[in-house]
Amino acid sequence: MKLNLIRPLAFFDLETTGINVGSDRIVEIAILKAMPDGTEQIKTLRVHPGMPIPLQSSLIHGIYDEHIADAPKFAEVAQELATFIGDADLAGYNSNRFDIPVLLEEFLRAGVDFDMSDRRFVDVQNIFHQMEQRTLRAAYKFYCDKDIINAHSAEADITATYHVLLAQLERYEGADFEDKQGKISQPVINDIDALHAFTNMNKPVDFAGRMVYNDQGEEVFNFGKHKNKTVESVFDIEPSYYAWMKQGDFPLYTKKKLEEIWTRWNKKKDLNRVPKAPAVAPAPHNQKPSGNPTRTTQQQPRKEKPAENVTSDMLEQLKMKFGK
Repeated sequence: MKLNLIRPLAFFDLETTGINVGSDRIVEIAILKAMPDGTEQIKTLRVHPGMPIPLQSSLIHGIYDEHIADAPKFAEVAQELATFIGDADLAGYNSNRFDIPVLLEEFLRAGVDFDMSDRRFVDVQNIFHQMEQRTLRAAYKFYCDKDIINAHSAEADITATYHVLLAQLERYEGADFEDKQGKISQPVINDIDALHAFTNMNKPVDFAGRMVYNDQGEEVFNFGKHKNKTVESVFDIEPSYYAWMKQGDFPLYTKKKLEEIWTRWNKKKDLNRVPKAPAVAPAPHNQKPSGNPTRTTQQQPRKEKPAENVTSDMLEQLKMKFGK
């Protein structure tokens, strides 16, 4: 089927250093420009993001720091990309929420005026999600081929959920699943531990996803300026971040897990503290000082001689001395 186009439609996809629209950067951009006459033009560029690529991102898209070491920065190719896209409308997968905002951030940093006022945006993911809805009603119809009676009543919904899981176990028995790293497994099996692992692939610490576990099992922040840093390392350099989160508008369970990490971190600090050497008590008066004998020491009291009895010989000696 040929697209019915009045002007070009530029499908594009980005590989980036992460998923934060405001702070992460593009490392690769690919554009397929579908023309009204049915022809296609493709441009792919790798760019230096001006920052290290986190390992978690490299494992997903396969682009490491050494691959873009000699690549131009986005500002150097921004005008070239803007010219290639021209007045085309834009399309992508999840492009409205991620790719378009990230691309606009990069154009703004580069000082390129990429006019968006008269463009159309086609997000293929939104077509998928809206036509193949991910509601419980849609899942029950898809897996069980039935309609929920009294939908949105708690008992009817939970009964439907139970039967959907049973149907999923039957449908996906022996079915392969390929993760983002290309690893193939058969994760949907009749085992609660396996289902727990498969349905919690992001490994959240607090369920709200503000903190997640990394591959080493350490808690890391999943938002903001400390994104991808371990929570304890942030406490090391900025302990006030704990107070900011405790006082902020975060879920109570997030604060509870944060407090647990804070308590553990403080216990580690206490254990690592070096005990101070005990103070040396002053030497008693009857003890000779050690070290340099020339140092000033406390003067010892003189011992008085016992009084002697006066004799006649002593009197005679005094008379002779003083002439009396």
